Amino acid sequence: MIFITAKFQVLPEHADAWPEISADFTAATRGEPGCLWFDWSRSLDDPNEYVLVEAFRDGEAGGEHVQSAHFKQAQQTLPPYLAATPKIVNFEVGQNDWSELGELAVTDR
Repeated sequence: MIFITAKFQVLPEHADAWPEISADFTAATRGEPGCLWFDWSRSLDDPNEYVLVEAFRDGEAGGEHVQSAHFKQAQQTLPPYLAATPKIVNFEVGQNDWSELGELAVTDR
């Protein structure tokens, strides 16, 4: 799978509204057949920073994502709300889902 993490620095006046601002793009991406997940989180340290964790089935699915109409639309509509160009880590991993963090295993309660 292709695993991507990106950090979005949102302008302070738009930070609270970012989930709504990005909602159409998020829903369309989650609807792609090759999208495994597309999840936003807000930083606990910086209220203007959102972290996107996304995964696609393979490179082909990732390519289809960046060629999609909703991605091209997001390239036009999202940057005006950003304070800086997003930062990204993108790599291919040999699995198709999350693994358990065994060091913090939860045993039967």
